[in-house]
Amino acid sequence: MNIDKFLKIFVPKDHSFFPLFESAANNLVKAARLLKELMTKEEPAEHDRIYKEIKDIEHIGDQITNKTYEQLNKSFITPFDREDIHELTSSIDDVLDSIYGISKRIYMYKPLKFMPSYEKLADLILDASIEIEKAVICLKDPIAHIKEITASCKTINHIEHLADEIYFEGILNLFEKEENPKELLKNNKILEMLERCADEQEDVADTLKTIIIKMA
Repeated sequence: MNIDKFLKIFVPKDHSFFPLFESAANNLVKAARLLKELMTKEEPAEHDRIYKEIKDIEHIGDQITNKTYEQLNKSFITPFDREDIHELTSSIDDVLDSIYGISKRIYMYKPLKFMPSYEKLADLILDASIEIEKAVICLKDPIAHIKEITASCKTINHIEHLADEIYFEGILNLFEKEENPKELLKNNKILEMLERCADEQEDVADTLKTIIIKMA
């Protein structure tokens, strides 16, 4: 047993991290809900409105991330390994950044129409974000909630596989049916970003699994 683990047995843990984790996860769900809403709107004015709302949420996410890093720098004893706190924080922030990036591309590119794959992928991103929030809430007592965290991680992994299938289906349809080169490029980029967002959610699940394995 290394000295850090030994100390954690006897020294009270710093619980100030948990509200920050939960705030980050809740903020992510808010952005994912807006992304889903974005994919159901046809009016450019609505696209602009939702993009600006997601931008504000992304800014809040940056503030939460910075507060977590500041807390990590000044804490001697942490709830779990420092590198895992950093990885969990950064991976959630990566997903939020991707959602913001998708909305920004739609705002900038102004595609003439949305592909059906957009809404399907946005639905999956929201589902995975909700699972991330569930698992993060359970981190207050990960050993007692190991089944719940594990179940959420499995669901996120399954969602990522579904997202891959929808992505490749969308790419196939795009290159078969889209004749406008500009629209093809726009849609291809947006599809790539949606699929990458699902990949990054799986990264969050991997970090959560690492945390519970170390604490078991």
